[in-house]
Amino acid sequence: MYPPTSSVQIEPSFWEVSQLLHSDQGNLVPIYATLPGDLLTPTAAYLKITNGCRVGESFLLESVLGAAGVARYSFVGADPIKVLRTGNREEAQGDPLAHLEFLLSEYRYVEVPGHKLPSFTGGAIGYIGYDCIRHFEPRTQTKPLRDVLKIPEAVLMICDTIIIFDHVFQTVKVVSHVHLSAYASSSKESEIRKSYSQACAKITNIVSLLLSNDPIPSPPQEKIVPSDNRGESNVGKSGYCRFVTELKKRITQGDIIQAVPSQRLKRKTDLHPFNAYRQLRSFNPSPYMFYVDCGRDLRLVGASPECLVKVEDGLVECHAIAGTIRRGKDAAEDVELSKKLAESTKDKAEHVMLVDLARNDVNRVCDPATVKVDFLMQVQQFSHVIHLTSQVSGRLREGQSRFDAFRSIFPAGTVSGAPKIRAMQLIGELEGETRGVYAGAVGNFNFSRNSLDTCIAIRTMVFLNGTVYFQAGGGIVYDSVEEEEFEETINKLMANVNTIIQAEQYQASLQG
Repeated sequence: MYPPTSSVQIEPSFWEVSQLLHSDQGNLVPIYATLPGDLLTPTAAYLKITNGCRVGESFLLESVLGAAGVARYSFVGADPIKVLRTGNREEAQGDPLAHLEFLLSEYRYVEVPGHKLPSFTGGAIGYIGYDCIRHFEPRTQTKPLRDVLKIPEAVLMICDTIIIFDHVFQTVKVVSHVHLSAYASSSKESEIRKSYSQACAKITNIVSLLLSNDPIPSPPQEKIVPSDNRGESNVGKSGYCRFVTELKKRITQGDIIQAVPSQRLKRKTDLHPFNAYRQLRSFNPSPYMFYVDCGRDLRLVGASPECLVKVEDGLVECHAIAGTIRRGKDAAEDVELSKKLAESTKDKAEHVMLVDLARNDVNRVCDPATVKVDFLMQVQQFSHVIHLTSQVSGRLREGQSRFDAFRSIFPAGTVSGAPKIRAMQLIGELEGETRGVYAGAVGNFNFSRNSLDTCIAIRTMVFLNGTVYFQAGGGIVYDSVEEEEFEETINKLMANVNTIIQAEQYQASLQG
């Protein structure tokens, strides 16, 4: 007798899954139902499966690639089977990747022949904070740092059931997994049957929510009183200018070439974080857009332009973005400004240095013969700015894993400096505080053991207990001007601050 699948057509069949699991290729097989995607959006799906942001740990990952439009896939998920939190106040302490690798080692992913699915069908989703670098490279921390936000160093949700939007073929796949546990108490066949039935039930439950004609639940939005409050800095203008002055001295002494100090703003708000995300995705569409509910009233809202590290079938990729200019008023001005950026001696020099850093990071874990710069200083248009971008790639050496690749590249040179270790030491000594999510990574580690995709946690808002935190930095070189560098960070921060102000005004107008 086949396990029940209700009226939903689920693929692959029980018998296909059973054959794969009996072949001992692995113990985890994806199954899925396919729905038309022309009338359903990722934001609506998220609100439906979370009952309007009321269920706790969950995520929404979207992407817009430069000026080209929406990327192929968006991912939505909730109700993780496990949540890993690491940090001084957590049960799990130390290197978060060691804990994650242990958790994921239970799963041996099996690809299903003839069924086209993206590489990410489930796994770990969340963030790894900047301060985790002390576990990867202890020399980076020379003194204790104040922990202002008191959030976990890392939060990673293990999700076995997710929704995948394919924007090319306008389809939605609801994916779950048949897992044959190593601790199964009954026969292999009965365990497969039991797990298949459970996965089918998860899929049909989500499908029923997605197809429901009930009104889409909205986030619980408190009464909003709009404010033009621009936030309070943790260091102020004088403090940030002091950072610049001290780092310029270190550069003149030959201690470093560049460093990236930062400042953090905090602002009280009654705005629900998901309403901030909705405003952000329309105001600043980016290659990595995310809304991550980490539980414990901690939520991340971000629109990052920059990949930290991506691993796909052993191919490691990382991006470098350095050099920025505003978008033009029309196509002709875009061309003019792009030319100006491409000819900027300062921007090109900084960019080449960061590409060299990326090559060194990739080279440490990849076969040197395969390491290459895929493209160099490509002028790329984003929603509001134009960047110089490069990509470095290489093939993992034997004995090196995706976790090794992440450790080698983390954090990006664009948020630390060069040489990396010394720059991070000086940043810690000057800032005196943990950075938390900022300059860390947000993304996913797939059930498939050779894949991950993470972005740099910049242009990211951290919502915690009625306060939203923004953080931004800038690259300091020998001829940096203190006031100009301070203004650059303020300009970066104001993009997200204005998002909050506009979202508050919009929500207030709805409330009347």
